[in-house]
Amino acid sequence: MAKYLISFPSAAMVVPDGEWEAVGRDAHAVIDEAKAAGVYVFAGGIDADVPPVLVSADGLVAGGGYPWARPLDGGFTVLELPSREEAVAWAARIAKACRCAQELRVFGFDPRS
Repeated sequence: MAKYLISFPSAAMVVPDGEWEAVGRDAHAVIDEAKAAGVYVFAGGIDADVPPVLVSADGLVAGGGYPWARPLDGGFTVLELPSREEAVAWAARIAKACRCAQELRVFGFDPRS
């Protein structure tokens, strides 16, 4: 089984003000279903109120992330699933709940991790 990252950038969530409560309810329901199905690994989102720092190999800390990369933000779910087809199906369920398309990636397996 592979672990799949299902994610979206914050800007993708364009939700009318009156629908935020329903989005939260629907998104939590899908996560609860993933937990019940035994495929849930973890989920959450980047805290936009805490700015990133870039830490070098010598421990030097600089404000901000990589200056050449787009900012990393939004929500993330990691599920462990037997096939890409099942990952696509779960991503579609999350997309419906969140009211925005989801990016789907597979984690490469590192046997020493």
